[in-house]
Amino acid sequence: MTERIYDRDSHQKTFQAAVLRCEAVGEGWRVALDRTCFFPEGGGQFGDRGTLTPAGGAPIPVTDTQEEGDLVWHNVTAPIPAGTEVTGELDWALRFARMQCHSGEHIVSGLFHARDGVDNVGFHLGDEEVILDLSGPVSWEEVQEVERLANEAVSMDLPVSCEYPPEEELKTLTYRSKLDLTEHVRIVTIPGYDVCACCAPHVNRTGEIGLIHFLSSQNWKGGVRLRMLCGSRAVADVMAKQNSVAAISARLSAHQSQVAQAVERQSGELEAVKQENARLGKLAAQALAETLPAGEEALCFAELPTPALRALVNAAVEKGVPLCAAFAPEGERFAYILGAGEGLDLRPLVKEMNAALSGRGGGSAAMVQGSVAASRQDIEAWWAARKTVNKS
Repeated sequence: MTERIYDRDSHQKTFQAAVLRCEAVGEGWRVALDRTCFFPEGGGQFGDRGTLTPAGGAPIPVTDTQEEGDLVWHNVTAPIPAGTEVTGELDWALRFARMQCHSGEHIVSGLFHARDGVDNVGFHLGDEEVILDLSGPVSWEEVQEVERLANEAVSMDLPVSCEYPPEEELKTLTYRSKLDLTEHVRIVTIPGYDVCACCAPHVNRTGEIGLIHFLSSQNWKGGVRLRMLCGSRAVADVMAKQNSVAAISARLSAHQSQVAQAVERQSGELEAVKQENARLGKLAAQALAETLPAGEEALCFAELPTPALRALVNAAVEKGVPLCAAFAPEGERFAYILGAGEGLDLRPLVKEMNAALSGRGGGSAAMVQGSVAASRQDIEAWWAARKTVNKS
């Protein structure tokens, strides 16, 4: 079996061990050691990464760690024969960040359980964020209050103990657990905040967790799904957001505490401008339609947004133009809307146009819409040489 060093010392980073077994797996190999600091995937946390260095050899990356029975298997990029003595070294920055997040999750789960009567029914500790699913609804205000209390627990620098209580003592304990465990149960205790069955490595004191910070809350299967960060990851997120707020503040000439109101105000102003532009665009479209002779097919080019382009085609058809094709520049393409009077079917024509002008789009017999990757000269040449539109 593999001796699990992380069970008694979560902060040990290096160790000496012997390879018990080596097996090919997929495109790589896996090795089982007689002892390890590498935590295998479990309890919502990924397996540790790092290196194994054979005596006199070069470090071999450990890409994942898994548990099977009494053995801990280390996925490696090169074979290491059984009997080889190795030095193992954790990717400590990764491990410590995960410990910060996992211990932080215990504090907030304990608080939600005690304060709101909801349980942690789903937990995933990714390398970017923590996802926590609660069994019942909680408001964002309640989430923020738990965040405040959790950070108080961090500032108190409380001890975090990880122990295997004797069977008789375990029977007397009240602790959180997603599984019905009866033996060899590892209990993680944060006094005053949480007692929970957990197999993962944790910090020694809550002060090591650093900042605990919730990112979002959403309704999820009758409860809520929370996204959160802890420690160095939370600090990096807050710093990045602060840079964004400072940039927005400078751009809008607003105090940082007022950027949301400034954005809301500018959004309203922008919406008013968009509506006025739409009104003017439709007026321009109607004026252009008035210049088109009734009874004759028309090809138009105008720098108009899509609603105005549609207004142009509709006005032209209402005036008696049997077929109106309106094009507007759209980046490296031309957007188009074609409209036809009663008795005409545009669908064969748009199919022909898309094939000739590298276009895409379609619609009904009376109106089609899309875009083409062609120049104005190409469009005009096709229009002059096109087939007559089919009658329906």
